[in-house]
Amino acid sequence: MSRIASYPIEIPKGVEFERQDAKVRVKGPKGDLSMDLHPSVEMNNDDGVLTFTAAPGDSTAMAGTMRALINNMVTGVTDGFEKKLSLVGVGYRAQAQGGRLNLQLGFSHPVEFEVPEGVTVETPSQTEVLVRGADKQKVGQVAAKIRGYRPPEPYKGKGVRYHGERVVMKEAKKA
Repeated sequence: MSRIASYPIEIPKGVEFERQDAKVRVKGPKGDLSMDLHPSVEMNNDDGVLTFTAAPGDSTAMAGTMRALINNMVTGVTDGFEKKLSLVGVGYRAQAQGGRLNLQLGFSHPVEFEVPEGVTVETPSQTEVLVRGADKQKVGQVAAKIRGYRPPEPYKGKGVRYHGERVVMKEAKKA
Protein backbone atom coordinates (compact mmCIF):
# COMPACT_ATOMS: atom_id res chain seq x y z
CA MET A 1 0.00 0.00 0.00
CA SER A 2 1.31 3.44 -0.95
CA ARG A 3 1.73 5.80 1.98
CA ILE A 4 2.92 8.70 -0.13
CA ALA A 5 -0.55 9.21 -1.59
CA SER A 6 -2.04 9.67 1.88
CA TYR A 7 -0.04 12.86 2.56
CA PRO A 8 -1.91 16.02 1.49
CA ILE A 9 -0.29 18.87 -0.47
CA GLU A 10 -0.94 22.41 0.72
CA ILE A 11 -0.88 25.02 -2.04
CA PRO A 12 1.14 28.04 -0.79
CA LYS A 13 0.06 31.65 -1.26
CA GLY A 14 1.02 33.13 -4.61
CA VAL A 15 0.58 29.81 -6.43
CA GLU A 16 -2.35 29.29 -8.79
CA PHE A 17 -3.65 25.74 -9.13
CA GLU A 18 -5.99 24.89 -11.97
CA ARG A 19 -7.57 21.60 -13.05
CA GLN A 20 -9.53 21.02 -16.25
CA ASP A 21 -10.63 17.41 -16.63
CA ALA A 22 -7.37 15.43 -16.55
CA LYS A 23 -5.06 18.44 -17.12
CA VAL A 24 -3.36 19.96 -14.05
CA ARG A 25 -1.65 23.37 -14.25
CA VAL A 26 0.42 25.06 -11.53
CA LYS A 27 1.57 28.66 -11.90
CA GLY A 28 3.86 30.51 -9.50
CA PRO A 29 6.63 33.08 -9.29
CA LYS A 30 9.28 30.75 -10.82
CA GLY A 31 7.24 29.46 -13.76
CA ASP A 32 4.25 27.65 -15.15
CA LEU A 33 4.04 23.83 -15.27
CA SER A 34 1.35 21.45 -16.47
CA MET A 35 0.79 17.70 -16.79
CA ASP A 36 -1.95 15.13 -17.33
CA LEU A 37 -3.44 13.33 -14.35
CA HIS A 38 -3.49 9.55 -14.69
CA PRO A 39 -7.03 8.14 -15.19
CA SER A 40 -6.69 5.70 -12.26
CA VAL A 41 -6.11 8.55 -9.76
CA GLU A 42 -8.75 10.73 -8.12
CA MET A 43 -7.67 14.15 -6.86
CA ASN A 44 -9.67 16.43 -4.57
CA ASN A 45 -9.01 20.11 -3.96
CA ASP A 46 -10.44 21.31 -0.62
CA ASP A 47 -9.60 25.02 -0.15
CA GLY A 48 -5.98 24.72 -1.34
CA VAL A 49 -5.31 21.26 0.11
CA LEU A 50 -4.88 18.48 -2.45
CA THR A 51 -5.58 14.86 -1.57
CA PHE A 52 -5.04 11.82 -3.77
CA THR A 53 -6.77 8.43 -3.83
CA ALA A 54 -6.81 5.53 -6.22
CA ALA A 55 -9.92 4.98 -8.29
CA PRO A 56 -12.03 2.07 -7.00
CA GLY A 57 -10.45 -1.22 -8.03
CA ASP A 58 -7.06 0.34 -8.98
CA SER A 59 -3.67 0.21 -7.29
CA THR A 60 -2.60 3.01 -4.94
CA ALA A 61 0.91 3.07 -6.45
CA MET A 62 -0.06 5.45 -9.24
CA ALA A 63 -1.79 7.74 -6.73
CA GLY A 64 1.52 8.06 -4.87
CA THR A 65 3.36 8.77 -8.11
CA MET A 66 0.89 11.49 -9.13
CA ARG A 67 1.07 13.04 -5.67
CA ALA A 68 4.89 13.15 -5.84
CA LEU A 69 4.89 14.67 -9.35
CA ILE A 70 2.38 17.38 -8.43
CA ASN A 71 4.27 18.12 -5.21
CA ASN A 72 7.44 18.58 -7.32
CA MET A 73 5.51 20.96 -9.57
CA VAL A 74 4.36 23.06 -6.59
CA THR A 75 7.90 23.09 -5.14
CA GLY A 76 9.35 24.00 -8.54
CA VAL A 77 7.15 27.03 -9.13
CA THR A 78 7.75 28.35 -5.59
CA ASP A 79 11.41 27.54 -4.81
CA GLY A 80 12.78 25.97 -8.00
CA PHE A 81 15.33 23.18 -8.30
CA GLU A 82 19.10 23.35 -8.61
CA LYS A 83 21.91 20.94 -9.53
CA LYS A 84 25.54 21.89 -9.06
CA LEU A 85 28.28 20.34 -11.19
CA SER A 86 32.05 20.48 -10.60
CA LEU A 87 34.68 20.17 -13.32
CA VAL A 88 37.75 18.31 -12.07
CA GLY A 89 40.83 18.16 -14.29
CA VAL A 90 43.66 20.31 -15.59
CA GLY A 91 42.32 22.76 -18.17
CA TYR A 92 38.68 21.79 -17.61
CA ARG A 93 36.50 24.89 -17.58
CA ALA A 94 33.02 26.11 -18.40
CA GLN A 95 31.61 29.43 -19.55
CA ALA A 96 27.92 30.34 -19.87
CA GLN A 97 27.06 32.64 -22.80
CA GLY A 98 23.36 33.39 -23.11
CA GLY A 99 21.59 30.17 -24.10
CA ARG A 100 24.84 28.24 -24.56
CA LEU A 101 27.37 26.58 -22.32
CA ASN A 102 30.93 26.31 -23.64
CA LEU A 103 32.88 23.45 -22.09
CA GLN A 104 36.62 22.73 -22.33
CA LEU A 105 36.87 19.08 -21.27
CA GLY A 106 40.21 17.91 -22.61
CA PHE A 107 38.96 17.16 -26.12
CA SER A 108 40.63 18.63 -29.20
CA HIS A 109 37.57 20.85 -29.62
CA PRO A 110 35.31 22.83 -27.26
CA VAL A 111 31.91 21.31 -26.49
CA GLU A 112 28.98 23.67 -27.03
CA PHE A 113 25.83 22.72 -25.14
CA GLU A 114 22.54 24.33 -26.15
CA VAL A 115 20.52 25.02 -22.98
CA PRO A 116 16.82 24.08 -23.40
CA GLU A 117 14.00 26.48 -22.62
CA GLY A 118 12.86 26.55 -18.99
CA VAL A 119 16.36 25.90 -17.63
CA THR A 120 19.10 28.41 -16.80
CA VAL A 121 22.79 27.61 -16.57
CA GLU A 122 25.25 29.76 -14.61
CA THR A 123 29.00 29.50 -14.06
CA PRO A 124 29.96 31.14 -10.74
CA SER A 125 33.56 30.06 -11.39
CA GLN A 126 35.33 28.36 -14.30
CA THR A 127 35.03 24.94 -12.66
CA GLU A 128 31.44 25.15 -11.39
CA VAL A 129 28.16 24.91 -13.29
CA LEU A 130 24.75 25.65 -11.72
CA VAL A 131 21.68 24.28 -13.49
CA ARG A 132 18.41 25.85 -12.28
CA GLY A 133 14.76 25.59 -13.26
CA ALA A 134 11.21 24.95 -12.13
CA ASP A 135 10.86 21.45 -13.67
CA LYS A 136 12.75 18.89 -11.59
CA GLN A 137 12.94 16.34 -14.40
CA LYS A 138 14.29 18.86 -16.91
CA VAL A 139 16.93 20.20 -14.49
CA GLY A 140 18.14 16.67 -13.74
CA GLN A 141 18.18 15.75 -17.44
CA VAL A 142 20.25 18.81 -18.40
CA ALA A 143 22.73 18.13 -15.57
CA ALA A 144 23.00 14.47 -16.66
CA LYS A 145 23.65 15.49 -20.28
CA ILE A 146 26.42 17.89 -19.24
CA ARG A 147 27.94 15.19 -17.00
CA GLY A 148 27.64 12.69 -19.86
CA TYR A 149 30.19 14.56 -21.99
CA ARG A 150 32.99 13.53 -19.61
CA PRO A 151 31.87 11.38 -16.65
CA PRO A 152 34.43 11.02 -13.85
CA GLU A 153 36.96 8.32 -14.60
CA PRO A 154 38.08 5.97 -11.81
CA TYR A 155 41.89 6.27 -12.13
CA LYS A 156 42.57 10.00 -11.76
CA GLY A 157 39.06 11.20 -10.94
CA LYS A 158 38.97 13.68 -13.83
CA GLY A 159 35.63 14.62 -15.34
CA VAL A 160 32.32 16.35 -14.62
CA ARG A 161 30.82 15.44 -11.24
CA TYR A 162 27.73 16.33 -9.31
CA HIS A 163 28.63 18.49 -6.32
CA GLY A 164 29.42 16.19 -3.41
CA GLU A 165 29.60 13.06 -5.60
CA ARG A 166 32.11 10.53 -4.34
CA VAL A 167 34.17 8.84 -7.05
CA VAL A 168 35.66 5.50 -6.00
CA MET A 169 39.24 5.45 -7.24
CA LYS A 170 40.91 2.33 -8.60
CA GLU A 171 44.51 1.40 -8.00
CA ALA A 172 46.74 1.56 -11.08
CA LYS A 173 48.35 -1.57 -12.51
CA LYS A 174 51.56 -2.65 -10.85
CA ALA A 175 54.55 -3.70 -12.93
